[in-house]
Amino acid sequence: MVEHLTAQTFKDKVFDYENNKEWSFKGTTPAIIDFYADWCGPCKMLSPIIEELAKEYEGKVLFYKIDTEAEQELAAAFGIRSIPSLLFIPTEGQPQMAQGALPKDAFKNAISDVFNIK
Repeated sequence: MVEHLTAQTFKDKVFDYENNKEWSFKGTTPAIIDFYADWCGPCKMLSPIIEELAKEYEGKVLFYKIDTEAEQELAAAFGIRSIPSLLFIPTEGQPQMAQGALPKDAFKNAISDVFNIK
């Protein structure tokens, strides 16, 4: 299931960017965050792919969505300048950002490479 995050739920579940300078992921399961906007064509194309992947990787990878229009402060904190932008968050180490609507096979490759999940 894909969960929509607000700035507050992001700080509770992912990273409290207001009180921490060094990245520290709060989760115990790798996560992908889709920064999107309702008016964005490529974002609309990406949405069903993310829903499919959320079902396929249930229990292995968490999928979140952040509406950049509603959460402008959060988008600014991550320097989101183009959408869709995807943040891949491993349980250990630094997150990695990808931009643009990735096809499903590219997502699966990234999940395999970044999270070491087949």
